[in-house]
Amino acid sequence: MNSAPTNATSLGITQKWFALYVKPRHEKVVDRALHRVGFESFLPLYGFDPLKRTPILSTPGVISIVSVARKPVPVDDVEIFSLQSAIKAQLPLERCDFVETGQRVRIIHGALSGIEGIVLEVRNSLRLVLSITLLQRSVQLEIDASWIAPCEAPSVSLSIAS
Repeated sequence: MNSAPTNATSLGITQKWFALYVKPRHEKVVDRALHRVGFESFLPLYGFDPLKRTPILSTPGVISIVSVARKPVPVDDVEIFSLQSAIKAQLPLERCDFVETGQRVRIIHGALSGIEGIVLEVRNSLRLVLSITLLQRSVQLEIDASWIAPCEAPSVSLSIAS
């Protein structure tokens, strides 16, 4: 996604988002506790400065921050922007399997303009899959072919037969 022409500043993103491992069924408790000490959250993600992570790790219910080689890894800015935009537009979202291959597209019209995802064809309708790669989680929403344009990076298209 580094090749995407949009950047965090143009998307209005001022801080990085990180995923936390929390105790089972403690997501809302952690969310409320972090809000009380001034951290922003977008369940299941949290925005903070990774150099100042002690308040996060000392929050009851938090096990750890999703990391690679003991270094916290932020969620990709375009992925978080795309998911937040779809939720704000109040479109019906469905959970789906995490998808890594397929044609990457950008929505160019309407309330979702600027978001990126992977396009699939499911039962003769187009679906846009929005993914959080770090967590390997995805949701999908139905789209119209006239709303989208391919992203610059070439990729393979996917079709799912049902």
